[in-house]
Amino acid sequence: VQLQASGGGLVQAGGSLRLSCRAPHAILSTFNTLDMAWHRQAPGKERVLVAIITSDRRTTYADFVKGRFTISRDDGKKTVYLSMRNLGPEDTGVYYCNARADSGATSWGQGTLVTVSS
Repeated sequence: VQLQASGGGLVQAGGSLRLSCRAPHAILSTFNTLDMAWHRQAPGKERVLVAIITSDRRTTYADFVKGRFTISRDDGKKTVYLSMRNLGPEDTGVYYCNARADSGATSWGQGTLVTVSS
C-alpha cells in the first residue's frame, strides 16, 4: 500500500497540527482491514511508535502523547489523521505513517517533518 503523509510544518510550542496519511491507490475494502499507525523519529534518535488505530478503531498511544494527540481514520477517504495539540520542542521529528495488513505485511509513508520551536 502506497502511503502519502502530509501536514507537517513549523509550529510554536503550545501550538497544534494535524497530520494526514492517505492511501490514494488502495482498494477501499483493503484499506478498511489495515491497522494504521504513526511513528516519529527525532533527530539522532530511533523511530518510535506514537499511536495506533486498528481496523475496528481501537486506539493505543505512547505515554508521551497521551492526552495531547488523537489518531483517527476516515476509511471512505482512505486517510488516517494524527491531531496534535500542546506541542513541545520534544515533539520535533519526522512523522511516519505505517500500515499493517492481516498478513503482517507493512508499508511506510515518506514521512512529514514537524518542527516545534520553543
